[in-house]
Amino acid sequence: MDEVSVVNNVGEKDCDGEEEEFKTELAEKFTKLLDELEDCDGNEQKQIIDEMNGLMDKMDEEELRSVFTIENFDKIDEMIEESKLTFKNAILLMKRIGYWNELKDILRYPFENSLLSKRFENMILEEDEKKEEKDEKLLIDLCECYIFISYFISWKLLSICIHNFLKAASNKEENEEAKEEVEMALFVLRSVNVSYIKNESYLNEIKEIIKYHQEHRNLTQLAYQSVWKFLIHGLFLKRSLEEVIVNELHFSREAKSEMEALIKCIDWRKKEEEMSREEAKEANIVKGWTRTLTFFFNLCQLFNEEIFDLIETIVRVIRIAKDNFGDVISWCICSLKYAAGRKHVIIEDLLKSGAVDIFLEEIQQIAIEDSNACYCLEFFVALSRRLKRNTNDEIDEAKRKELKRKMFEKMEEEGYEDYILKFQLSNVNEMLGDDNLVTTYEDFFVRA
Repeated sequence: MDEVSVVNNVGEKDCDGEEEEFKTELAEKFTKLLDELEDCDGNEQKQIIDEMNGLMDKMDEEELRSVFTIENFDKIDEMIEESKLTFKNAILLMKRIGYWNELKDILRYPFENSLLSKRFENMILEEDEKKEEKDEKLLIDLCECYIFISYFISWKLLSICIHNFLKAASNKEENEEAKEEVEMALFVLRSVNVSYIKNESYLNEIKEIIKYHQEHRNLTQLAYQSVWKFLIHGLFLKRSLEEVIVNELHFSREAKSEMEALIKCIDWRKKEEEMSREEAKEANIVKGWTRTLTFFFNLCQLFNEEIFDLIETIVRVIRIAKDNFGDVISWCICSLKYAAGRKHVIIEDLLKSGAVDIFLEEIQQIAIEDSNACYCLEFFVALSRRLKRNTNDEIDEAKRKELKRKMFEKMEEEGYEDYILKFQLSNVNEMLGDDNLVTTYEDFFVRA
């Protein structure tokens, strides 16, 4: 089948069931404004689209799903067909929809079966095939609208879109319009599932974009996070990227620096809906980093001394965001769970950074059916296995005994063993899955 999934949403919901009718005041206002577009001139349409953008900013995931429907996409297509919506404004509207679709991580399948999807597909192919008078700006706009909210896409379309995104992202002009185009190109690129890309040269182009930013600091925080996400996912495709990511581009150092700068600007005591627009945007960029970190620790097997500072920052994010940002916490805990199993992540760093403390605190506050409980259990199983005598880790025996003593004392102090013994092993194994199967309670413990 010549189609691929463009996104890789963790924990996606099943798409086969009927959508439950769900309308809120914001959703109803959005639908009303969409209807009003066809009765306005171009300037009035732009004003309405700006108002719709403000509504999408305020909507949560469920509200956005209720308006990102086949019916509404078909309605937009009909307005374009009947010249009731200018194509320039149609592009503007779809870019805004795509932006919030990606930033708030909405499922993309409704767009697939819409008439608007077919329109964009045909226009991209037609514009790309032109030998003369090709409108490159239009082509990039079409690609951005299409990729932003597409789930399945042909190899040919994917190649065309990525080529144009990278061309736009490589623009080094300093004016505001150019910077906005670069940010949009990189932001939409982050939604592409790199594991389906056949042309590895794309990853080299991304590497050059990162290096240029490190020298000139020309990208926004959102664009920089987006370009790293694309490169980290490239580990699916090209294992040799590990050396580039870790030791040449210094991912751990850069991620730590970016996250530290962001978390200082956010009042984490507020719930997301109470934050200003700028704070909410910054919180979403932090969330993007935590997701990227999870893929980094899961896919990468090479680390350097910069990893300690990054782990410290992850622990800090867990502590300051735990009351109001459960999804951020889940990604952080999941990333450290993967880190615990990597032999190049020093176990002593997990102790000194506070990671072990935070897991001991978390596991005693959450129910066994909570996904975070699963991550916590996997964290301790990984540490226990690494500290056993037959491990492949390069730790001398004296060092291993000292680490085991420290870990044992820490667990005993927190009452960890009593907590674990409450669990039924059958339930735990069902939750952990075959890859982390435990045969005895001793798999959870580190004995001095």
